[in-house]
Amino acid sequence: MRYEVWIGLRYTRPKKRDAGRNHFISFISLISVLGIALGVAALIVVLSVMNGFQKELRTRILGVASHIQVVARDGDLADWTSVAKQAAQHPRVLAVAPYIAAQGMLAIDQQVRGVLVRGVLPAAEDQVADFEPHMKQGRLHALRPGEFGIILGAELAHALQAGVGDKITLIAPQGLVTPAAILPRLKQFTVVGLFEVGMYEYDSGLALIHLADAQKLYRMDERVSGVRLKLDDLFAAPAVARELADRLDPALGVADWTKSHANFFRAVQIEKNMMFLILLLIVAVAAFNIVSTLVMAVTDKQADIAILRTLGASPASVMALFVVHGALIGGIGLLAGVGGGIALALNVDVVVPFLESLLGIHFLAKDVYYISELPSDLRWADVWLVAAVSFLLTLVATLYPSWRASRVNPAEALRYE
Repeated sequence: MRYEVWIGLRYTRPKKRDAGRNHFISFISLISVLGIALGVAALIVVLSVMNGFQKELRTRILGVASHIQVVARDGDLADWTSVAKQAAQHPRVLAVAPYIAAQGMLAIDQQVRGVLVRGVLPAAEDQVADFEPHMKQGRLHALRPGEFGIILGAELAHALQAGVGDKITLIAPQGLVTPAAILPRLKQFTVVGLFEVGMYEYDSGLALIHLADAQKLYRMDERVSGVRLKLDDLFAAPAVARELADRLDPALGVADWTKSHANFFRAVQIEKNMMFLILLLIVAVAAFNIVSTLVMAVTDKQADIAILRTLGASPASVMALFVVHGALIGGIGLLAGVGGGIALALNVDVVVPFLESLLGIHFLAKDVYYISELPSDLRWADVWLVAAVSFLLTLVATLYPSWRASRVNPAEALRYE
């Protein structure tokens, strides 16, 4: 072991001589260690939670939406079967399903709610979306043509006070023109199921009916709103969408999930980046507390520095031993922060419910946030990034005091010894 490392390690332990002064320096060092540990742990936990939000948001949106949608630019899609066949020929397309998207209003007793109505073919829809695993009551295949069944989101059913088996009226905004007035089209449906995907936007505002029933209600004959595609890799959606746009009729529009829901994912990514920068300031403040610790240590060890210089130590060696001293302080805090951050990030699902029960509050209300539970997705790339940046800040903080130590004049330092 080089003597610079050995002396730097020795300086981290207070001596019995001049205990009060050394213990004060050790106390400042402890504060620096705790500050770095808290900052690093907070960074890891926050980044993990933001990753969890990205993952949950993507999973829940794509569980109801689709990887790619093909629609007609000038209106409804008439020859959707040929479009579906052409799209299905792409090697990355796993499943294809037609759909009708329309606005409507549901009424039962005195309760009325506006909804997005989606007409689907249950067998095909089951291949491109994940409704079946999220069915609380009933099944997606309970939708049969001509029976006018409807499946509601759980929050929507709660707001309407409707349950499975209840009769509910669906009002289409496109009315019937008569000599007297424009009358809205009404049709009574039977609730045959409830779903809950865990995303309030869909659970409170989406209703599913059979494609044939939607065509009758909205007078679309054999036309549909578009075709939904599922891919073998959701991250390949932009490339596949561009390829399909070149293959299909130019009158068709092709949109992938990154465009359809770009605002959600862009907002989460921006928040993640800003939280990283903000919390990094905590680590920076704690790291630069090492400056004051080392400045006091240099002042306290001037006689030692002078003796080392008279024994032949170079200024670079003196600088190196104080860099080792500061790096050790930062390294201890860094290891403690990384360990604590990883442990907390892996147990967010236990810690957060405990805090909620202890404080009697709910951090993420269902009617306010898209995701009502705090998710966590620990990524080792983020852990390494946080550790590397934090350690770099620690090393930068040691440079000035170490340089000052290397500039100590031995004669001046030993004058009053």
